[in-house]
Amino acid sequence: MNKYSIQKQPSSVLMEVAERHKKLRKLQNLSQAEFALRSGISLGSLKRFETTGQISFEALLKAAHFFNRLSDFDALFFFEDDKKIALLFDKKGKK
Repeated sequence: MNKYSIQKQPSSVLMEVAERHKKLRKLQNLSQAEFALRSGISLGSLKRFETTGQISFEALLKAAHFFNRLSDFDALFFFEDDKKIALLFDKKGKK
């Protein structure tokens, strides 16, 4: 895609997520070092994430878990048939 596309580019999504993460970290008055220690993410990875948006998926999940936001990933690559299958095994869906 070209840079004039209406759709967001992966690089812009990376930076938006990194900025939201940084705001959450600062709202909890956590330094980068403290957050890294408490979340299990290396300080280098955290600094890189907050400046470039680059982070491993595992580290991103650890950050989401720290903020109790892991469920934000539930819809990622969701396939409609998954919903039908889940209903088959959902006790609430049984009559």
